[in-house]
Amino acid sequence: MRFEEVPTPARIAARPRDLRGYPVLAITPWEDGEPRFAATGTARILICAAERRCSICGTPMAPGEPVWRVVAGPEADAIEAALTAGDEYANDAATVEPPGHRVCMLYAAVVCPWLARPNARRANDVAALGFEIARGEQRGFGGAVVGFEEFEASVGEYVMFRFRGLREFRPHELGDEQLPELLKAVDDEAGTPGIPECPPYLLADEPAAEARYAALLRAMRGS
Repeated sequence: MRFEEVPTPARIAARPRDLRGYPVLAITPWEDGEPRFAATGTARILICAAERRCSICGTPMAPGEPVWRVVAGPEADAIEAALTAGDEYANDAATVEPPGHRVCMLYAAVVCPWLARPNARRANDVAALGFEIARGEQRGFGGAVVGFEEFEASVGEYVMFRFRGLREFRPHELGDEQLPELLKAVDDEAGTPGIPECPPYLLADEPAAEARYAALLRAMRGS
């Protein structure tokens, strides 16, 4: 299925698009009017963490409600092993990957070339946010859409996340296995009134994102 044919959550449909028509994530920085998909932006990730916003769509995640992320094969295997053994799973190792809404992460698992297809290869070298992926590197099979009770973020050279309280585990070999659940989630979302708009500083306005980031840093430092 082409990505244009995948049901799109309303909050993602409202996002800016690149020249191919792909929605641009809230954490993706812009340069000279173009999104820089090769690296996510520390400024935007901090904004999403501090304001409890979805890293995909940029709209708020309700306080006290679960959050979701898409995990790769090794972490999915660890979660499955813990569940099989009857153990509680906790993401004790910090990750640079921020959380989002359930419907947004289901969509990302189906549509994102890096998440959805194990034979997808990075078009560019990436060296940002504490990890490196070389041009041409494959992601590998397997993964899952996972829900957690809560997350915490710490700010240093990078914004790092830890997750607690496993709520949902939806494994897949290929991301398109999540399509039936995405269809249901999009239908459910359609009945939800008043989905908030994303603020300009998490759309295509990079100066606004940098200004918001600077204001948050000043607030954190008490200056």
